[in-house]
Amino acid sequence: MAPAITVDRVSKSYRIGELQSAYGTLRDSTTGAMRRLVRRDRRQHFEEIWALREVSFEVEEGAVLGVIGRNGAGKSTLLKILTRITTPTEGKAEIRGRVGSLLEVGTGFHPELTGRENVFLNGSVLGMKQREIVRKFPEIVEFAGVERFIDTPVKRYSSGMSVRLAFAVAAHLEPEILLIDEVLAVGDAEFQRRCLGRMEDLGRSGRTILFVSHQLQAVAQLCDRVLWLDKGEIVGDGPSTGVVAAYLQAGHGTGSSKEWSDVAAAPGNEVVRLRSVRVVQAGVEAASVDVRLPVGIEIGFRVLESGTALFPKIKVVDQRGTVAFNALDASDRWVLPADPGEYVSTAWIPGNFLNEGFTSVQVAVCSLSAPRLKHHLSVNDAVAFHVQDPGEGDSARGAFTGQWQGVVRPLLEWTTEER
Repeated sequence: MAPAITVDRVSKSYRIGELQSAYGTLRDSTTGAMRRLVRRDRRQHFEEIWALREVSFEVEEGAVLGVIGRNGAGKSTLLKILTRITTPTEGKAEIRGRVGSLLEVGTGFHPELTGRENVFLNGSVLGMKQREIVRKFPEIVEFAGVERFIDTPVKRYSSGMSVRLAFAVAAHLEPEILLIDEVLAVGDAEFQRRCLGRMEDLGRSGRTILFVSHQLQAVAQLCDRVLWLDKGEIVGDGPSTGVVAAYLQAGHGTGSSKEWSDVAAAPGNEVVRLRSVRVVQAGVEAASVDVRLPVGIEIGFRVLESGTALFPKIKVVDQRGTVAFNALDASDRWVLPADPGEYVSTAWIPGNFLNEGFTSVQVAVCSLSAPRLKHHLSVNDAVAFHVQDPGEGDSARGAFTGQWQGVVRPLLEWTTEER
């Protein structure tokens, strides 16, 4: 069976500079012609940039592919080529099947028309039959949450209401292939939860979906596979959790492990030196971890001289830079001075404790210097990892599909009495 989407060595270039004024007025054209006649020796100055450079991939029928990358990486350009809004400079892109696209949510809404009229107008623009719109109309209005205002002109809607109704129309398309660009950024938190749930329903229905978003947790949750674009080129392609974790670690300048082979150059002092740090889960190093399972922060260090009661410590920080918690090994083994030698300590973070997303860890080896801690070695952002919730089993989120707020999100024990 042929792939639903085939992109073969696609490149797209743009010229920026003096030659970019292609649609001027007659006066602009006349003035420009006279200027060129007067200054024949003047060279036209422009810069050519490549939004995409030899991008190739295939998407099988029924697959859900995520596309991530920084602003300007080429994500939206790729979608515009796939939807025939623009043509590639080189290469070709083929789509097999009926296509629906959610690129500019709300495009085509007329402020003077009512919400009801705009649903029919926008649905027709997106390719829906009138009978199809009539059949889905109650579901669209209920999804948008604007039942009371459906016969009110859209110009009297708040911006959030208008966008919610526009997304509701687009989300009820029934194409074979759906191309989506940042639609989960619309509306309030409750509506974003609905959007995410709708996206999951579409993915389970067997539709082929190409999903572009900066909301990496949603990408990891919705997509089987992820492409990572950087400066118009594919730099990562693989399972969603692994690619998302690599993208976050690259942006943060760290990884899931670090070693120092030269003891003299390793962090520390004359008492202790750091040898290694790594993130482990289920016995192996892990850049992306399952939220339901314990995560270990393994710290290897060498004690160089005796006489100091040392102990390891970690500080865990979430993706917003908020300190989730500090933890030190308070066991009796560190009460007496440590003998010189090699040590490996692992701090175990319980399953269903950390929230989803990017997490970085500061490691340290300290001694007590009341009322403070004396840091003999300390490394900020020593390691980092991505916490992923597969949305099944004993997850703390239950049936909730939206963004879970907070630094931690433990699975607590609940008791209930009926009275």
